[in-house]
Amino acid sequence: MQYARLLFLCFLCTTVFALDAPKGKVVLTVTGTVSQPNAGKDAVFTMEALTKLPQVSFTTKTPWYDSPIKFTGPLLKDVLAAAGAKGEKISLWALNDYHVEMPAADIKNYPVIVARLMNDKPMPIRDKGPLFIVYPYDSRSELNKELYFTRSIWQLSKIIIQ
Repeated sequence: MQYARLLFLCFLCTTVFALDAPKGKVVLTVTGTVSQPNAGKDAVFTMEALTKLPQVSFTTKTPWYDSPIKFTGPLLKDVLAAAGAKGEKISLWALNDYHVEMPAADIKNYPVIVARLMNDKPMPIRDKGPLFIVYPYDSRSELNKELYFTRSIWQLSKIIIQ
């Protein structure tokens, strides 16, 4: 009986992050070592799919705005789990092909989010949207450094996992 309950709970855990085929505009593509693709070899997300993942909010000061900003979105580790993405190297790409590297340790050590809301409103492209990688810079002194600011890519459109 206990074993059957455990299997059922494991089944629930795996279906929470199951990706449906995209219906609507794709805003994020996860590619590379992906085991849960929903579009060819890639895992793609619409804004609706991202809102179905558990959401996290925090307010933090940033070097880009004069006052603290509330950011909301799924944890990056949850997005990657939904894609079945595994690897040590995370490449984050913006709409204009600008890209940065992030070690996988960051998503294990910090609650890095794929922000889709800023002060409870969607972010337009002209204001760092529609997706923005954000760390809770105020929560730990080590995060309030240039290293983490440079990993906070805005206009995120693609993630490559290796």
